[in-house]
Amino acid sequence: MAHASVPHFHNSEGLARITVGAKEFQCVGALPPFDHPHVYLDMGKDTEIVCPYCSTLYVYDAALTPGTSEPLSAMFDTAHA
Repeated sequence: MAHASVPHFHNSEGLARITVGAKEFQCVGALPPFDHPHVYLDMGKDTEIVCPYCSTLYVYDAALTPGTSEPLSAMFDTAHA
């Protein structure tokens, strides 16, 4: 059983890349109502991954707090979804 929620990120700003502090997360595309299916992404041993729906490049940075992003505006608040 998971003890922490999986972070969600979006790219409503159309950024070339988003740096994240998690290797496992969900991409929602843009903010609702323009989101795509919320796809689970797992970088595994890699440090970057491209979302197969919206082509956003996510790059892992261990210096970021787990679950946060750069820019912070790419974080998606699932509590208010």
